[in-house]
Amino acid sequence: MAGVSVVREGRTILGPVDWQVELDERWIIIGPNGAGKTTLMRLAAAQMFPTTGTVTLIGEQMGRVDLREIRTSIGMSSSALAQRIPNDEMVSDIVISAGYDVLGRWREEYADMDRERAIEILEQVGAYHLADQKWGTLSEGERKRTLIARALMTDPELLLLDEPGAGLDLGGREDLIHLLSQLAEDPDSPAIVMITHHVEEIPPGFTHGMLLDEGGVVAQGVLEDVMTSEHLTKAFHQPISVTQDDGRWFARRTRRGGSHRSRRSAR
Repeated sequence: MAGVSVVREGRTILGPVDWQVELDERWIIIGPNGAGKTTLMRLAAAQMFPTTGTVTLIGEQMGRVDLREIRTSIGMSSSALAQRIPNDEMVSDIVISAGYDVLGRWREEYADMDRERAIEILEQVGAYHLADQKWGTLSEGERKRTLIARALMTDPELLLLDEPGAGLDLGGREDLIHLLSQLAEDPDSPAIVMITHHVEEIPPGFTHGMLLDEGGVVAQGVLEDVMTSEHLTKAFHQPISVTQDDGRWFARRTRRGGSHRSRRSAR
């Protein structure tokens, strides 16, 4: 993204943003409600055009190519997608249908190789046993794994995860973080961009971060340089202390007047 901004009814909801994601990078996007995170993700998913600036995805500039060609190389998991899945849809069909750019099986006939690929991915994300289950019977954690499997079905070059930990209990969150950490550390995985509201949900293995507030970029770059007490204090408008332990991040509000410097400890 170069000089990208999004303006609605005279109000700038994102930008200006200059941002580049490489194939081997795993990015965290974090910031308060209304910071522009979802707008940024929709741009990255080729779901909307910027008001100003240029967006180049998978080597193609938006506005100069059929967006359907770009979207086949982008996998996405989001709550908005989850809400559109029929309750009686089988998990294996949810995953397979990603390759046909549809949601909700109708009259499509799926090839054996597609079904084998779906089962392979479900096994990769720890959801093999869910293949014949219906969407409406799944727990929230099982739904998250199914959506990630669907996002990986087309062997994308870019994987977008919009708040994958939302709605999970502690156990489900930790299971998901473990899965995402495995994906992040796999050299064969695509570039990954993940939105979260909580630094505690940042999986080990993620390399870069962008901190947004009121549509603007507070900081971006190598994760350790972005996730500092100073930057989070500025973005969330209250004194925040950030620590890191054994590859995991933690944040808490501190007393005003206290130190906001980043502290790092190792096991």
